[in-house]
Amino acid sequence: MAGKAHGDQHIAEGSAGQGAVGMRLNHLPDGPGGGGPTGGKPDLASSPAQKRAAANAIEQHIEPDTKKAGDAAKDQTNAVVKAFDAKDGSGWLTSGAVSKAYKTWGEQVQNLMNRLWSEKSALRGANRVFTGTDAGVAAGVRTSSSLDAY
Repeated sequence: MAGKAHGDQHIAEGSAGQGAVGMRLNHLPDGPGGGGPTGGKPDLASSPAQKRAAANAIEQHIEPDTKKAGDAAKDQTNAVVKAFDAKDGSGWLTSGAVSKAYKTWGEQVQNLMNRLWSEKSALRGANRVFTGTDAGVAAGVRTSSSLDAY
């Protein structure tokens, strides 16, 4: 089927007014963005103040709330484990299963807390890394010499 490419759509010849008949997927759309992970923004830059604010939000809100949510199941889980535990020498398998599930839950909460700590540290350390890199580059740039003319 012969046709001509028009933007992101393929228009068939002789189908004027009938609209698009296909989609080209071998290129990025025209305009800013390109559908990348930045949501169409032209760059990933953020200010030091935004990074500090994000790190503070993690420290003051997200970490404590995550810890609180992780600990919320502790009392209920202990009550279930105790209720299904062996009273007369033979208990329910549910007791062990719930206990194991809670252990896994606790490990996942701890992994999330570690990830939050690492993200917070990265946000706070990003400005130091860039500043140190800039200073290193500046120190490494050679000044002009009178021998450069030869």
